[in-house]
Amino acid sequence: MPYEPPTHRVERSLRATTGAKIVAGVDEVGRGAWAGPVTVCAAVTGLRRPPEGLTDSKLLTPKRRDELALVLEEWVTAYALGDASPEEIDELGMTAALRLAAVRALDGLPVRPDAVILDGKHDYLGSPWTVRTVIKGDQSCVAVAAASVIAKVRRDAMMAELGTGAGEDYADYGFGANAGYPSPVHKAALEERGPTPYHRLSWAYLDALPRWRHLKKVRLSAEAAALESGGQLGFDF
Repeated sequence: MPYEPPTHRVERSLRATTGAKIVAGVDEVGRGAWAGPVTVCAAVTGLRRPPEGLTDSKLLTPKRRDELALVLEEWVTAYALGDASPEEIDELGMTAALRLAAVRALDGLPVRPDAVILDGKHDYLGSPWTVRTVIKGDQSCVAVAAASVIAKVRRDAMMAELGTGAGEDYADYGFGANAGYPSPVHKAALEERGPTPYHRLSWAYLDALPRWRHLKKVRLSAEAAALESGGQLGFDF
C-alpha cells in the first residue's frame, strides 16, 4: 500500500530548537528475537534528498531492502553499527543492552552527533545525549529510515551466517529465514535440540520448553525481567 516518504522535518526542528548541526538517526533490529544480537545503526544524512523508495525496512521486500542498503551505504554522510550480544542481553536486560549497542554505534561515527533522533517512544539512550523520540520514526524521518534499512540488512546477513562454521550445524533453526525471531521452524528446532550458543537464555520462550527449562538464566532484577518478558512467547515478526 502507498506510504508517505520520510522527511527531514524532525531534524530541521532539532537544528532550530537546540542548535544541533550534526543529527543522527538511530534504529534497532533484533529486540524481539530469541537468538542473535540486538543491532543498532546510527546514520547521519544531512538534509539531502533521500534515495527513491526509502521507508521503514519492515515495509520493504527483502530484495528491495538489500538493493536500497547498498545505495544508502554510499549515500549517507556517515553510519556505524553497534551490537549487544546474547550474553550481554541476558546479563543486562534488553533496555541496558539497547543502550550499550546504541552507544557503540554512535561512538563508531567519525564525528559525535549533537543530537539523536530515536525511533519509538522510549528514550533508552538518555544522558548525556540530546534525544528526540519519534513514534514510527523509521517511516517519517529520513535518517532513522536509513538506519533501519542498514541495520536490518546487516543483521539478517549476520544471522544467516551463524552456526555455519567448522563443527557447527544449526541449519534446523532456520536463522537464514527467521533471523533468530520466533517462527514454527525455530520453535520446533528448539524443542528437539535446545538452545544454541547464539540464543538468549533469560527469555520466556524457555518456559514453554520443559526439556530445556533448566538452562534459563535469571537476572538479579526480577522486576526488569518481568517487564521485558512480554511478547517473547509470540510469533510476531
